[in-house]
Amino acid sequence: MPLNVRTLKVLAFVILSLPLAWLAFAVVGELRSPGSMLGADPGEAVLLHLGEWGLRALLLTLSVSTIRRRLGYAPILRVRRMAGLFAFTYIALHFLFYLWFFTEFDARLIVEELAERPYITVGFGAFLILLALALTSTNGWQRRLRRRWQQLHRLVYVAAALGILHFWWLTKAGYGEVVFHGFWLALLYADRVQAAGAKRSRRSAQAT
Repeated sequence: MPLNVRTLKVLAFVILSLPLAWLAFAVVGELRSPGSMLGADPGEAVLLHLGEWGLRALLLTLSVSTIRRRLGYAPILRVRRMAGLFAFTYIALHFLFYLWFFTEFDARLIVEELAERPYITVGFGAFLILLALALTSTNGWQRRLRRRWQQLHRLVYVAAALGILHFWWLTKAGYGEVVFHGFWLALLYADRVQAAGAKRSRRSAQAT
């Protein structure tokens, strides 16, 4: 029996909140017993956790349309905005934690990092795109921008690609996760291209 929209939203909220809840639990455990939950470098562990789950939530957001097309389950579209906002929240926390823990909000150091470290530049670019998408995610902005809203929100694929590149440059050993996320994005992009091609073919047939 298909889930109703309310239950689906509650379930999606709980699932998307779990990584953040685990992190809060881990930080409390770390304060009580250093090294017990987050390993030898807690700061790096927190940063990586937030970044990885931000990327996963972003890919889950992109997967919603594919699930709707492939399985014909239209109600899942009702959780896409929530998933996207969770993705932005994780990535914003990732960025803010980096600024606080690694640069102490030193403007000079932040500028140097952006200029000298390509993986930070790429990650910052992805964050700016997602910030623009989060700010324009409301129904009001959708009405104001009309067709341009869809064009703007297609940049989410660019943000995801930049996020994977950022992840790849950060990875020191074992690229399995990076390859997995890259393959996931490639499948979603291929599905979108195929769907767009099928739509153009239907329009051409109708015009003929």
